[in-house]
Amino acid sequence: MSDALLDVAKVAILTFVLASMVALGLSLTVRQIVEPLRNARLVVLALVANFVVAPAVAWGLAEVLGLDDSLTLGLLLLGTAAGAPFLPKLAQLAKGDVPYSVGLMILLMVVTIPYVPLVLGWLVPGLEVGAWDIAKPLVFLMLLPLAVALAVRARYDEAKALAAPLNTVATVSLALGLVLAIGLGLPELVDAFGTGAFVASALFVVVTLVVGYLIGGSDRDTRVVSGLGAAQRNLSAALLIATTSFIDQPEVLVMVMVGAVLIEVILLPVAAELGRRAGRAPTPR
Repeated sequence: MSDALLDVAKVAILTFVLASMVALGLSLTVRQIVEPLRNARLVVLALVANFVVAPAVAWGLAEVLGLDDSLTLGLLLLGTAAGAPFLPKLAQLAKGDVPYSVGLMILLMVVTIPYVPLVLGWLVPGLEVGAWDIAKPLVFLMLLPLAVALAVRARYDEAKALAAPLNTVATVSLALGLVLAIGLGLPELVDAFGTGAFVASALFVVVTLVVGYLIGGSDRDTRVVSGLGAAQRNLSAALLIATTSFIDQPEVLVMVMVGAVLIEVILLPVAAELGRRAGRAPTPR
């Protein structure tokens, strides 16, 4: 029974990834994605926050807290996987620069695909999973569906109407997948309380959020997106890799699940509070 439920959870997560990528591609144009990325300095700082600072924070916390190898690998997965499909929603909630959040998300997602296997192979000596084994699910389940959807939207503008129902499918699938995965992994999650996994994940989110905000540009709306973007990791990519490339190391998935829970628990209220503060701010004359 548990094996069947685990299979359902995996299918639900895969459905979420595919549906969210297609919905994203159908709701955007290439111009919308590229336009906010013309600020070279902003792009460089975002890349530093996501692909230098975040992995360094993950590695440093794992070392300081003495996480075991599998939990360290799970935290590194979160640290190296950037470009979360949820970022534009957080930006909207926080009243940040939503167009910039879309372009940033796509940029980080594309860089994540070659970056994750490269860095994991360097940071984890003796890692037996090949680079293509890690990159393959990201290419075929994220980048390719996104590219196809963008092409369809460019050819058939009316296809954008499908984005809303696909977003609903993605939301339901994610909820189902996470509930089943957390339910099946509850004993392991409970055991993780004494391993430092929860402390490491919480500190990781806070540190990357603050650093991303501080180096994220010159205006409030851009800094908000940069901070949220650095802390909101690509859970789709991390879950995909954990469930396809590290099946024999269940603790990797446990660490990713702990991080997934804490990322949302911390960032959703933060984004909502930032949005409320922006709403109360006096209008400039």
